[in-house]
Amino acid sequence: MGSQLNNQRDVGSKPLTIGQNPRRKQALAELTARLGLADSTAVQWELLDQALVDISSSAEHNNEVLEFLGDAALRLAAAEFLHETHPHMSVGEMAAVRSQLVSDRTLAALAQDYDFGRYLQISASAAGDRAGQGSRLADAFEAVLGALYLSTRDLSLIRPWLDVRFGRLTQTIKNDPARQNYKAALQELTQAHSKQLPTYTVSEISHRHGDPERFYAQVHYQGKLWGEGKGPSIKQAEQQAAQLAYQQLQPLIAVPVSAGPTATARSK
Repeated sequence: MGSQLNNQRDVGSKPLTIGQNPRRKQALAELTARLGLADSTAVQWELLDQALVDISSSAEHNNEVLEFLGDAALRLAAAEFLHETHPHMSVGEMAAVRSQLVSDRTLAALAQDYDFGRYLQISASAAGDRAGQGSRLADAFEAVLGALYLSTRDLSLIRPWLDVRFGRLTQTIKNDPARQNYKAALQELTQAHSKQLPTYTVSEISHRHGDPERFYAQVHYQGKLWGEGKGPSIKQAEQQAAQLAYQQLQPLIAVPVSAGPTATARSK
């Protein structure tokens, strides 16, 4: 990530408008250039500014509503992209792929690629919360999409640059039989083979908040240890353990994983 702007401010302080803060306007213009917007004249800068104000920074002027709208715009953009570029993909497979395209993990990674942390305004306490960084970046990414959608009331400021990322991500996801959700894939694989499910044990090995290896997980199947993993959350530790187990078991079990785990809701 690039050098950080001073985006920390006291909670409750009154924000400056874009007209009062030319430095902020310049930073936001830099962000639109990073996104690849060839023409930013349609961007409503006040909305984009609000999209990059975390709730920790201001209880009144923050990005919550724009995040809500951006979530809907993101899902529509992903659905349109898949329908247009993969017309022969089944509805179930499109749902599975879209769930990965709009997951918090994917959005946080995209936000990091575009260096959103450089522009996101957060409180001093939130700045020290490493564990919540990914969630804040994902929320900010959705909020920016919400601001761009409201600027034109359509996807014209979103799809030209986001489709490129969707294309690369979709290819990666299609090449992954587990659809990057290894817990679900492992469950489907083992249940189809023997009607038995893998079992997980998790222990907290560090009490330091934000430690990327705070939790340690093991996954057993038919009495044997097949995978281990560590992560900052129980879910991430289990996913890492499940990935190792899946990679070991899948070649041994002659039961194909159809189109990956079915996803009817957003994968976090």
